[in-house]
Amino acid sequence: MIKILSSFGSLYFAIFLLSSGTGLYNTYMSLRLTQDGISQSWVGLLIAAYYFGLVLGVRFGHKLIGNVGHIRAYVASAAVVVVMVLAQSLIPVKEVWLLLRVVVGIAMVTQYMVLESWLSDQSDVHNRGVVFSFYMIMSSLGIVVGQMSIRFFPELEISVLNAVAISSSLCLIPMALTKRASPQLQSQAPLNMRMYIRMVPVPLVVLFLGGCITSAFYSLAAVYANKNGLTANQSALFLSVSVTAGLLAQWPMGYLSDRFNRLRMLRVSSFGLALAGSPLLLLDSPSLGMMLVIIACMGCLQFTFYPLSVALANEHVSQAMRVGLSGALLLAFSIGATLGPIVAGRLMDYGGANMYIVYVMGCAIVMGLFVSKSHANYHPNIENAQYVPMAVDVSPAPVVHELDPRIDVEKDISTDAQVMEQVKDLVLNTEHPVSPIIPNLLVDEQDFEWTNHRKSSDNSTSN
Repeated sequence: MIKILSSFGSLYFAIFLLSSGTGLYNTYMSLRLTQDGISQSWVGLLIAAYYFGLVLGVRFGHKLIGNVGHIRAYVASAAVVVVMVLAQSLIPVKEVWLLLRVVVGIAMVTQYMVLESWLSDQSDVHNRGVVFSFYMIMSSLGIVVGQMSIRFFPELEISVLNAVAISSSLCLIPMALTKRASPQLQSQAPLNMRMYIRMVPVPLVVLFLGGCITSAFYSLAAVYANKNGLTANQSALFLSVSVTAGLLAQWPMGYLSDRFNRLRMLRVSSFGLALAGSPLLLLDSPSLGMMLVIIACMGCLQFTFYPLSVALANEHVSQAMRVGLSGALLLAFSIGATLGPIVAGRLMDYGGANMYIVYVMGCAIVMGLFVSKSHANYHPNIENAQYVPMAVDVSPAPVVHELDPRIDVEKDISTDAQVMEQVKDLVLNTEHPVSPIIPNLLVDEQDFEWTNHRKSSDNSTSN
């Protein structure tokens, strides 16, 4: 463990500094805009712009890294983030901020891609799980530290953006001084969402709704706390308690997940989240201690939707298709993360701060009902996929799946467009559809060889 920490120390320190700046940045944006009387719709839209940039930046970042290399791409992206953040302090116009936030998301996802692909390239099947866990811990710890750092700026002055810029600049140092060799960029798997919706509909819907809940938390939970009488310091504590509880809940949830039905656990977690949030609506002016206890319970549940859904999806897809599957799951989560703050912000404008809790409860109930409806048709695959704890931040870089211990990149066929076309034809065949419940039958390489051989035999016979 110590050897891995020291070996990848520079990369871990870089992700810690990057996440710290992100945590401070998003928390400041929510609190400062609320203090200035900006509507919750605009707060949600500005935060959603960042997540939208993360989605847009995937293809751009992949090309940039391929053209100039990892370190140059990372340095250029960090410089763009610093410039965009400082530009916000010079141009206090929310319409301009919207564009700047999109650019920040595009640049920052490139930084995530560099760090994650670097760790992936220099880890192997024997230590990938440990490398992955430390990466997620440092990322989540950075988010918490960034959120708590707002207490040093009680007046929420514009200088907070300078602190964000400093953090974004400091994350350049460990990358510039690392002695590790640059990795080779992996090919991206082609995405056919229609095929994956057919194969794993429940995890995709759960991740979409989970993205809606998680991004709304990062954008509007601080607004909710502030509107309910909490100071900036207390609002930061409110956020950090939830994130910390979500991080600590990963391992116990994983222990249970590997021993019980995961679909049932998702159903319990979703309805449990709705139940946990209800006291905030029923109690009149709850105390700070009560609010912290409730938000901690909500954090334990809302931050485990992602790993539970990913583990559930991996139970229904063979090893040979898990890279492409991970891309589809991340896309579903990212779309939800983009839409969540916009919808929640508009609801809060019309119905007040408590509509944030109503929104979370509504998403959780819809999730629970959908999972309950699907439970009758659920049959676990013969291969029980391992539960892997995930970070509690939102960084949908497309290479994080390569750190996943469930995935053997060398044996994966989902980056082969030609083979994936064969899989797509089998899955989407309307005349003789193949059941998505046991898709391992679709992706065994021997099956493809047998199919090609059978076609050749039929041709020879006809001749």
